[in-house]
Amino acid sequence: MKTAYIGLGSNVGDREAMITRGIAALREAGIRVVRQSSLYATEPVDAPPQQWFLNAVVQAETGLMPRQLLREIGKIEREFGRQRIVPRGPRTLDLDILLYGTSVVHTQELEIPHPRLAERRFVLVPLAEIAPGLRHPVLHRSMAELLAATADTSQVRRWEG
Repeated sequence: MKTAYIGLGSNVGDREAMITRGIAALREAGIRVVRQSSLYATEPVDAPPQQWFLNAVVQAETGLMPRQLLREIGKIEREFGRQRIVPRGPRTLDLDILLYGTSVVHTQELEIPHPRLAERRFVLVPLAEIAPGLRHPVLHRSMAELLAATADTSQVRRWEG
């Protein structure tokens, strides 16, 4: 089993329910969710005008290899009505593999660690909440260090529901 960190985001419909149901769908797919961050309301970054997101990160254990995991989360996104019409547009449910053990993967369809992980507060805040000492396998800095150093000034607030 490998430890993977998966980011979840939603800004369409009942965002909180989408995240909750998305985590349940990961479990139903045999991906064991070990830890889960709080939910955070986050402003869209590098995107057309749209509603704020709810974001979270989970730590999961999986026997799936990276490409298999990518296929599985893509299937879950489609089941939740995800359509990739507008680049960085609104999403019912967005699932991203942020980290997969200490693996570094560079293919046309998949990059691990997620290429913009260190630049995005909406990922770093929930990731640092559940794994502050976790080290980035390329940058060799902890999530807490990356969060403290990021130039991203976008708003990220703990969701109170």
